[in-house]
Amino acid sequence: MDIKAARRTERFGARAITCVYWQAGKCNRNPCSFLHRETPIPPNTGYCNGNSTYSHKCMKKRHSSSNNKSSPKHNSKNVFIRKMGGGSLARDYQKPSQSICRYWVNGNCVRGEHCRDLHSWFYGDGFSTLAKLREHKKVITGIALPAGSDKLYSGSTDGTIRTWDCHTGKCVNVVNLGAEVISMISEGPWIFIGLRNAVKAWNVQAALEFTLDGPKGRALSIIVGSETLFAGDEDGVISAWRGGSESISPFKLVASLNGHTSDVVCLAVGGKMLYSGSMDHSIKVWDMDTLDCKMTLSGHADTVTSLICWDSYLLSSSFDCTVKVWVATEEGSLKVTYTHREENGVLALCGMTDVDAKPILFCSCLDNSVRLYELPSFSERGRLFARREVRSLEIGPGGLFFTGDGTGLVMVWKWLDEPKVASS
Repeated sequence: MDIKAARRTERFGARAITCVYWQAGKCNRNPCSFLHRETPIPPNTGYCNGNSTYSHKCMKKRHSSSNNKSSPKHNSKNVFIRKMGGGSLARDYQKPSQSICRYWVNGNCVRGEHCRDLHSWFYGDGFSTLAKLREHKKVITGIALPAGSDKLYSGSTDGTIRTWDCHTGKCVNVVNLGAEVISMISEGPWIFIGLRNAVKAWNVQAALEFTLDGPKGRALSIIVGSETLFAGDEDGVISAWRGGSESISPFKLVASLNGHTSDVVCLAVGGKMLYSGSMDHSIKVWDMDTLDCKMTLSGHADTVTSLICWDSYLLSSSFDCTVKVWVATEEGSLKVTYTHREENGVLALCGMTDVDAKPILFCSCLDNSVRLYELPSFSERGRLFARREVRSLEIGPGGLFFTGDGTGLVMVWKWLDEPKVASS
């Protein structure tokens, strides 16, 4: 009896703590472990955040489970939990969520403005949406803006290439290829489309079309560098084409680059070097003049999903939830100077500058979001959300950028001339 009385006195005596969230008018816990008044209440009131029967049962349970521990230690633990961001208290009072509400996405969130998660397709500083292009039925695998054209082209696993008028946002043409579009890029007036066992070359100005044999299986990645077209396939081979006879084809298969032991998922060009990322977890560096492999980089623990060259740096992403920044050493090799970690695997990278010429990295993740990071600090500038993962990222002129997701939606975005907090 003496022990119980001592505990009750400590619980409501001079050492009792007033709830800081109640003082701010924000406490929504019932019962709450702390006082909802400025001064302790007498020990014989049986107070436990309210006068209901449940409150008394809650108090009884606390006394019976105290196990001879003093009140100050109990309070110190709660303070520690709040500081470290753990426990039920931290969950109730965390900062506003940076995740989209999955119920709102499906149109059935009942919490409205009181919902803790976002009811918006994006948040961030200095950009906004311009248009939503909705005609595709499956995953967007490529977005292209040929030079000198006022048309936007999108490819999808639904087997179509759609042409969009950049002024009206309307779909003005559909080409049914009869096969999934695996990858797609543009270079000058050309659009290159990765298919199964082939790459299609389409000159939109001259209305010329060629089919290039070479890839084995799906052509997963395409890029152009040093007047050479490269395509990586799921057999681990990179096919290379250069100028051929104009009367037959402007493209001639000149080499097959062997070295990867699994699918070549991504390609990038920087200086005179070609970089390839694979499901074998490696990055290979190729000399584009000799087409020889110069080195192999082993820094990732899973599929290398995307590569970009930015100034003197190589950035790589992977399903291992990391983005790595590589820099050349005095010995001529490449080493990782920084590793950025995400909570989910990373699908794609893209980079551009904002209206203030600050470099911004777009990082598409498997949680159906795209993070925008300001380099070199990797401080987050915003986030884009989609119903399914964003596999296509493309940069346009005049501050435009584009995303294509797994539902077939193409989103058109733009940096604002005067940055402000964005909303949908």
